[in-house]
Amino acid sequence: MTTLPYREHHILQILESYEQQHLPLDLFISKWFRANKALGSKDRGVIAETIYTLIRWMGLIDHLCEKPVTWKQRLAVFENFHYADHLDKKEIPQHVRLSFPKVLYELIVNTHGEAKAHELCLISNTIAPTTVRANAMKIGRNELLNRWKDAYSVKSCKHAANGITFIKKINLFGLPEFKEGCFEVQDEGSQLLAELVAAEPGQQVMDYCSGSGGKTLAFAPLMGNKGQIFLHDIRPHALEEARKRLRRAGIQNAQIIKSDNEVNLKKLKKKMDWVLVDAPCTGTGTMRRNPDMKWSFTAETLTRLVGQQRTIFEKALSFMHPKGKIIYGTCSLLKEENEEQIAHFMKTYKLKLVGEPFQTLPTEGGMDGFYGAVFEYQQ
Repeated sequence: MTTLPYREHHILQILESYEQQHLPLDLFISKWFRANKALGSKDRGVIAETIYTLIRWMGLIDHLCEKPVTWKQRLAVFENFHYADHLDKKEIPQHVRLSFPKVLYELIVNTHGEAKAHELCLISNTIAPTTVRANAMKIGRNELLNRWKDAYSVKSCKHAANGITFIKKINLFGLPEFKEGCFEVQDEGSQLLAELVAAEPGQQVMDYCSGSGGKTLAFAPLMGNKGQIFLHDIRPHALEEARKRLRRAGIQNAQIIKSDNEVNLKKLKKKMDWVLVDAPCTGTGTMRRNPDMKWSFTAETLTRLVGQQRTIFEKALSFMHPKGKIIYGTCSLLKEENEEQIAHFMKTYKLKLVGEPFQTLPTEGGMDGFYGAVFEYQQ
């Protein structure tokens, strides 16, 4: 690919500045574009996609660079880079050919086998699709598709009942339908995970690691604004974003419960018909969207997260009614965060599975990787 000189200048500046700070790549690029408003939308699109693709393939690109490696060298190699030219070169270690850290690649192989791991790593180096979920509180998917069919290239998701995928990227947040609360951006796999919360009108539900409320926004329409949903998270800024999204979506039966509100939290113990634990995890099922994450991954990262997941699950379980259900979910591909945690929870807390665990794996142009399991107490 050929990059115009002023685009190349911004790409190098972004990458060199990014390396000197601690923000995730997506937030850092957004911040850069806000500070450089003279860049047109086409320039921003090319710059962002170049950076994301370079970061995805950085392991292999670094192997092809002369040492010591610089961002200027990486970009020069990237100009004529075709990953497929190197996939069969046995002299290059397999994890390098797939542009993955060795420790992470071996964990994926350990979970899925070598052939599937190869496929998953390649898919994780592709561009992630843009998928939205029609807000059933305000509009049906078909009506939304009809509104957009002449203006945009869109299609229905295969599995998620309210999912729509945009074939070409557009500024979704500028659409009138977004401002009206008719849809939210949400991967198809994430929508399917949220569907595990089969809450009914009048029930009590806790979204324990709610973040900005993405899963709540997906299952809330089932309740028809009857009953109560409690959103809990340790990040106040995420809860503030959730408050805005709930208002826009027309969801009136949700309450924000901050982690320092011990009085209200205590009142909710053993009251919930449903508890959702969307646990912090390695994010290995969504690496297309956050390719910088794989380069900061270490074995210690996984050990720390597995411990956090167990602590969080135990705290969340204290809110479940004795006849209620609790859902554990991740966006991970690793058995250490999925199957092994399920076995641990069942053994430790006398829980049993309700149905089979749910799993999606990343597919090219399709959904991301998610895992979920529904539990109830053994009677």
